[in-house]
Amino acid sequence: MNGKLGSLQQRRERLLAKAALQRIALARDITPWRGPLALADQGLNALRYVKRHPVLAIGGMGLLTVFRATRSLRWLQRGYVVWRFVHGMRDRLAGVGKQRT
Repeated sequence: MNGKLGSLQQRRERLLAKAALQRIALARDITPWRGPLALADQGLNALRYVKRHPVLAIGGMGLLTVFRATRSLRWLQRGYVVWRFVHGMRDRLAGVGKQRT
């Protein structure tokens, strides 16, 4: 019986060591996906919010119809430019602290 318990203990230790190595490899492999997955998660949260509050989506569409199409397009273009600027600056500032290899 002791031989069998010793064998099981050795197998358990090998499996724990293997699992630890796999966790390290998984963490390394997932790192590049953190940004895109976070963005997808934010998009899903926005969709859930709109689903829970459909009046806001309807109100937003109503406001767009109240404004003339050219005014709406102009504001959408400005908003897109601001959005791109903010995200570009955020990416640049995030890259400042990283060391390059």
